[in-house]
Amino acid sequence: MIVRIMGEGQVRLADGHLTELDKLDDELLREMENGDGPGFRATLAALLSKVRELGEPLPDDSLEPSELILPSPDATLEEVRELLSDDGLIPG
Repeated sequence: MIVRIMGEGQVRLADGHLTELDKLDDELLREMENGDGPGFRATLAALLSKVRELGEPLPDDSLEPSELILPSPDATLEEVRELLSDDGLIPG
């Protein structure tokens, strides 16, 4: 799966890592629903960090279609709310 972090680039991520990322996504969704700004910021940072850790960066000139688009690390709670589906940022 190709994942884009807005403002950073793309990484190739094995589908087997989605379960681990989905746990962080569920936590992020709960914090957003509760308006927990500090918790949201910490969990978003953890989610993006985990994607960077588990993913293999693609070259900057690569034009692969992204299957998943994640917000930038400095995205606001309101900006992330606009990106959400019913399943959160990570479908499934």
